[in-house]
Amino acid sequence: MKTPTHFSTITSPSDFKKVALETFHFQYQYVDVYRKFCQLLNVNPKDVSAIKDIPFLPIQFFKSEIVIAAPVSAQKTFTSSGTTGSVTSQHQVADLTYYETSFLKTFEQFYGSPNHYTFLALLPSYLERDDSSLIYMVAKLIANSNNPDSGFYLNNLGALSEKLKKLEAKGKKTILLGVSYALLDLIEKEQFQLKHTIIMETGGMKGRRKEMVKPELHDLLKKGFGVSEIHSEYGMTELLSQAYSKGKGLYQCPPWMKVFTRDTEDALTYVTGKTGGLNIIDLANTYSCAFIATQDLGKLHPDQTFEVMGRFDNSDIRGCNLMVL
Repeated sequence: MKTPTHFSTITSPSDFKKVALETFHFQYQYVDVYRKFCQLLNVNPKDVSAIKDIPFLPIQFFKSEIVIAAPVSAQKTFTSSGTTGSVTSQHQVADLTYYETSFLKTFEQFYGSPNHYTFLALLPSYLERDDSSLIYMVAKLIANSNNPDSGFYLNNLGALSEKLKKLEAKGKKTILLGVSYALLDLIEKEQFQLKHTIIMETGGMKGRRKEMVKPELHDLLKKGFGVSEIHSEYGMTELLSQAYSKGKGLYQCPPWMKVFTRDTEDALTYVTGKTGGLNIIDLANTYSCAFIATQDLGKLHPDQTFEVMGRFDNSDIRGCNLMVL
């Protein structure tokens, strides 16, 4: 089993294309569900010589199939959060160093070294599970901060408020990373005027509040925390990489991750300049599937930044009659 070139070596578009094609051919050979999906599309790997030729696996397969290269076994299995009774996604991760390298290098690219920050994590719905990829990432960032003030908060909003105010008074660079509904809970309890703290939301009401569009959410958070911009982290169980937004809802990817938009009526056609389904190449997903058609809707801009506009309803999904193998 000859594995593709390590994703962390990618520094240019030509590097990306080379590793993407290596990864496609590797996963076609060794990832059973991906090979079957490609065969249903009548894709011959010998004909795939450009990124646009690579098929994207619908993300729902992570709920129904084991997506991992045989004969590799999982070192860790991450699962998605879900409402009671719903089927959750499983991401079989063969090598956790791939995940750690991806999220640490990405964080450093956008924010610098973790030890420059105090991390306050308000992620109650994730903390209640022990198989969350987000909790794994944030725990590593907290550890790498080497800062005794860094830590997780479950429902103790009073203690978090006091910690925030103490860090602000000392002028400490802080990142408050929280799930959307919990950040709203915090500012309903107390309003802030933060000058040294980055507010980073990681999306989702998790059934605790009504969903709202990003501009509405960010306006509430900016007012409540007294900050000019809201940062965001875009990731998911099925990916080992994240995109970050430093404001205005515009996300950027690390060099080994790329976003495309597909037509909402025809899953096999790309669109530009308008809202479409997000297709993501994440070359850190070496041993699972690096080519994923998500259920998120978004818009890709000419400078390769992208926005996340919402999600497909099941009734909105088109061109997915190949979903059942």
